[in-house]
Amino acid sequence: MRLDRVILLSIFFLITWSASAQRTVVSGRVTDASTGDPIPFANVIFKDQSTGTTTDFEGYYKVEIGLKVDSVLCSYIGYKAKVKPIKYGQTQVVNFQLQEEVATLQEVVFIAGENPAYPILRNVVANKPINDKKSLNAYQYETYSKVEVDVDNITDRFKKKKFVKKITQVMDSVEQIAGEDGKPILPVFISETISQFYFRNNPELKHEKILKSKITGVGVEDGSLVSQFIGSSFQEYNFYQNWLNIVSKDFVSPIADGWKLYYDYDLLDSAMVGNDYCYRLDFYPKREQDLAFYGTMWITKNEYALKQIDATVTKTANLNYIEKIKIQQELTKTEAGAWIPTKNRILLDIGEITENMAGVLAKFYTSNQDIEVNKPFENKFYEKPIVVAEDFSIGNTDEFWESKRHEPLSPTEMSVYRMIDTLKNIPIVKTYTEIINIAVNGYKKFGKFDVGPYLSIYANNTIEGHRFQLGLRTNSDFSNRWIFGGFLAYGTRDDEFKYNGFVKRIMSRDRWTTIQAQYTHDIDQVGLSAEDLIGYSVFLTATKFGNLVRPYYYNQFKLIAQRELFKGYNQKITFNYRTFDPLYSFAYRTEPESMDSPLEREIQTAEVTIESRFAKDELFIQNENDRISLGANKWPIFTVRYTRGIAGIAGSDFSYNRMGVNIQKDLRLGLFGTSNFDISAEHIFETLPYPLLKAHIGNESTFFSQAAFNLMNFSEFASSTYASLRYNHYFEGFVLNRIPVMKKLKWRLVATANVLYGYLDTDNLNLLPEFDENGVEVQQIGRLTDDPYVELGYGVENIFKVLRVDFLHRLTYLDNPDASKFAVKFSFQFIL
Repeated sequence: MRLDRVILLSIFFLITWSASAQRTVVSGRVTDASTGDPIPFANVIFKDQSTGTTTDFEGYYKVEIGLKVDSVLCSYIGYKAKVKPIKYGQTQVVNFQLQEEVATLQEVVFIAGENPAYPILRNVVANKPINDKKSLNAYQYETYSKVEVDVDNITDRFKKKKFVKKITQVMDSVEQIAGEDGKPILPVFISETISQFYFRNNPELKHEKILKSKITGVGVEDGSLVSQFIGSSFQEYNFYQNWLNIVSKDFVSPIADGWKLYYDYDLLDSAMVGNDYCYRLDFYPKREQDLAFYGTMWITKNEYALKQIDATVTKTANLNYIEKIKIQQELTKTEAGAWIPTKNRILLDIGEITENMAGVLAKFYTSNQDIEVNKPFENKFYEKPIVVAEDFSIGNTDEFWESKRHEPLSPTEMSVYRMIDTLKNIPIVKTYTEIINIAVNGYKKFGKFDVGPYLSIYANNTIEGHRFQLGLRTNSDFSNRWIFGGFLAYGTRDDEFKYNGFVKRIMSRDRWTTIQAQYTHDIDQVGLSAEDLIGYSVFLTATKFGNLVRPYYYNQFKLIAQRELFKGYNQKITFNYRTFDPLYSFAYRTEPESMDSPLEREIQTAEVTIESRFAKDELFIQNENDRISLGANKWPIFTVRYTRGIAGIAGSDFSYNRMGVNIQKDLRLGLFGTSNFDISAEHIFETLPYPLLKAHIGNESTFFSQAAFNLMNFSEFASSTYASLRYNHYFEGFVLNRIPVMKKLKWRLVATANVLYGYLDTDNLNLLPEFDENGVEVQQIGRLTDDPYVELGYGVENIFKVLRVDFLHRLTYLDNPDASKFAVKFSFQFIL
């Protein structure tokens, strides 16, 4: 061989070997341009090559190749693909920020044969009893939780607002938070929490102990309240359950038992995910208005278990103000076979309520470690679902959190802490924070005292004229054991001062135990008593305006003691002394058996009430000196009440016995919506004047109220024995989502039914004379006969997102004076 050929051939092989030895290594992170959150499971490949990888749960990737390449491509479902140039033969960092792709959901069509995804899904459902974490006797783990709330959609128009201009200095650094290609966001809250979470089955019980919390936020003062919400208890989503409750709405899982009714599927790929060979399935709602997800999930080939899922709800769903809900989850198999989520990320994107407002992003992240299974504790251990350690805010040093975080903070998150510290000290921000706190809590805080509630500051009615009221109470800065408060009111027409004073002692927070004494002098109405409208503050406030129905002055002294004896069971004892001084024509016979007996107008009563309340799975949180119920989950709430009236105490006139019961329950019916019912019954054993009986709450206004019988007149009926049912059903989008023209409006059907059986003994009516001692005709009271009072209603809510219209029909007692057979009533509600 000629020497020149040998040399040329050698050079050729040298060049070829050199080229193959040069490897291009690219690593980086893929994030959402709108939120800054990482995008797990995204595809990253070299352009025009098959070599690539997927991002991990934190959005990181690393890929390398020995061939000559000049660019790398990143893509993921729901996002616009993006290409970036790279340098051949070098190790480099390339980050991607992907923009969401606004597109209608694709239609999935199979020409012949069965969809290949269907056998996989049938196996997933069949293996739920093995793979679902709730199949375990118990499990526990350490949880690291991180919550961030940001203001987004910050437009130039929003920046020009007067109050926004005053935070320009902070806004100038927004671009750094958003990132290279991202949209500007303004953080207002960030928190980190370390907790220990416990679950046991049969009975199903949960317990979470918040060990440490680090909280920084605009307007956040009491870390103990916030700490109860930022653990894992409120961020736990189990796709093995048929329905996931998010923002008080039920969303159907893509692996629900009835998956075929709600979703279409694509089997796109199979690949190794970690150590498991998995099928990749993309899923889409059959109707885009339904409360369902679209996204991608990975199902293991051997166990048919959910390995990873990325599920999104978009603004096409029948929700208000919600632009997007995204849940990303990574699961790990336990030694017992069931799979437990080890990483969760939830995004809640709330859109602009009006064009002049910005939006809000709420981002939640949890990581679970040190998982132990099938080691249940005694039931007593789980009595309190959420407990905050006394030293939860002590020792929150940077060194502590660096050692405890399951994942380190990103540079962006470290900047968030600094920005919030700056933002919350700006005077205009403090002012708006105070306004929001007043709107939510009803009180304005002044050091150790709260002034309010604002709903009661002013009223105008036929008895008092202009009524002005100012209330005051102490807060936890004054004492976390003693609470003092009261109000002073004045009416310009009756020239009468009204007042209230109370003192409350918290004896125990562990088993919530309180003692309270109060004295009140005020005005009230028969059938519209404030005590009967607790929990309906707006309707109660409305009753203070206009014409007062059967008004009376009263003096009342109450002594209340209550204690949670064990989880879910609360015992209360009340002593109540009350006077009745009517401001309308009223009198009663003091001797019912004699038609000529002396007449009286005023009434004094002294009574002792014993009340037992059982709510098996009711969840409470403690807010400073209050305990707030978040409702029960599966079980009804039962209340039994016995009252003994005692004559002779401080001039009290009557001895009597009354027994009552109440049952409340919310029913989640999945596809068909949500129902709730309230059943009440009571019996009074003695003969009493009707102000001491049950005067049923009517509603003569044009506004709908769940506290009243909406087609019943004020004080139309009273009963000594009664049973009532209030039933409400919310169809969500079940019907209207299926009507092409209506589904775009996002209206929702509602239905109501109010039924009342009541009885008023003739002896009770005989207590009322026709005329009083001055010859003035006495106002009588109506009663129910053998037929029940029935009203049915149907309507539409979510009109313009805030308006509800109810069409109501009264079916019985139509011959009563001024009875309305039909009415259209309105109400305003802020709902998702």
